[in-house]
Amino acid sequence: MRPRTTAQVQRIVRLANRAGWTINPVSTGLNFGYGGASPARATDIQLDLGRMTSIRNAAEISRSHPVAVIEPGVTQQALHAWLQRHHPDLSFNVTGSARETSIIGNALDRGVGYFGPRKEDLFGLEVVTGSGELIQTGFRRLGEASPLAHSHPYGLGPILDGLFFQGNCGIVTSACFRLVPKRPKAVAVSLGLRDGAQLGQFIDRLAELKREGVMESVTHIANRQRSYASLMYGISTYLEEQCGRTPEAAAEEARQALALIAKGEWTSLGAITGSEAQVRANLAEVRARVGAIATVRVLTEEKLAGGYRVMHALRFLRGARANAAAIAAIRPLHVLALGQPTDAAIDNLLWRFGHSDLPATQLDRTNCGLIFINPALPMDGGLVARIVRELEDVARPFELYMTINIETATSLVAVINLLFDRSNPAEAAAARAKADALHAHLRANRLEVYRARADMMKDVVDPADPYWQVVGAIKRALDPNGVIAPGRYSP
Repeated sequence: MRPRTTAQVQRIVRLANRAGWTINPVSTGLNFGYGGASPARATDIQLDLGRMTSIRNAAEISRSHPVAVIEPGVTQQALHAWLQRHHPDLSFNVTGSARETSIIGNALDRGVGYFGPRKEDLFGLEVVTGSGELIQTGFRRLGEASPLAHSHPYGLGPILDGLFFQGNCGIVTSACFRLVPKRPKAVAVSLGLRDGAQLGQFIDRLAELKREGVMESVTHIANRQRSYASLMYGISTYLEEQCGRTPEAAAEEARQALALIAKGEWTSLGAITGSEAQVRANLAEVRARVGAIATVRVLTEEKLAGGYRVMHALRFLRGARANAAAIAAIRPLHVLALGQPTDAAIDNLLWRFGHSDLPATQLDRTNCGLIFINPALPMDGGLVARIVRELEDVARPFELYMTINIETATSLVAVINLLFDRSNPAEAAAARAKADALHAHLRANRLEVYRARADMMKDVVDPADPYWQVVGAIKRALDPNGVIAPGRYSP
């Protein structure tokens, strides 16, 4: 069922209560690697919210009021395009997933963007509960005309918003979403760790920069496998389409280009914004703190565009060709750190599995098997480095594609995925077994994932745990007949 309005969602939920049906709500269904649009258990109705695409307060948005009231079908690309047309001085916290992913859907599952946790961007929720009632959290309960409705994020009394993040107590039909006024200057900073054995020290120094506000963005630290996977498609495409290389020759030259931009075992990407003087001072601080153990590259669109023009003109020279290919691959990725969504990560997966002709939204039509195991981690470089090594050992013979994100001033998260050919039953079964083993290893170290796949619920939710018993009681209060996605984050 594909409603267009909140009132239609209410009618569907009330009908489900009367008929004894269950509902699996999805925004765009592009939750790649976590189960997509799949519920934890079979449901009677797939509730597709993709037609709810309104920016409800479009007329009120401005630099002095940087909040958009959006519906679940508003995607990264849709909001970005709207802002480019109407408010180019505003941006927002983008994620590295596809451009057509739902902003609300990703935030409710606690996705992480390049500016910080998406959870922090959402407030003032409009929710249809499991019984079909409509509630607004925070000061939206005062009505949309209240000057507090779209500005004050907390309201009075208990903050109910948290019940609907990674919860199945209701269906969020709109929410206030914080926008980001663009700063006078913004640069992306790429850091290449010279010696992988210093990963713990590298994390600790970047954590200091985060705590002290030198690098306010999320710093993404990718291992070699993730960096290569993110860049190979762009490099190979340039060499084939712009230089006439055969796929075989392009693959050989691509390795040279990769060596230029991902020399070490770990490479990070973050952003520094502010006035010209602030950016200059913070860059100097970054170089002073990490320059002894990592290369520091400052990336701007102007610098990349200029470098590309020169190297592309000299592409008949092998070295220049490699540089041009490297820049062509970097450009779609570096803009993520500056607030522009891209399909580059999914395009690389499509290319790897022989479907570069398909759009990013069609990844599930390919034989690309993608499973995420994403642990929350303490801000402790030594512990994280040890856990990383152990997870790599557990995963063999599979490779882990891994990014460690300095998400907050006190914690990290890791985005780890396995890739496999899902048309091969034996390989698919082996990948699932490895994913289970990785999760078991995390739990043996008293750690846990911060986002769970649909198929992990039986391991994540323990009905005997007092914590989940409280969650279950809240679920029953808001959804007494259990009509919304049974089994998702509740016992």
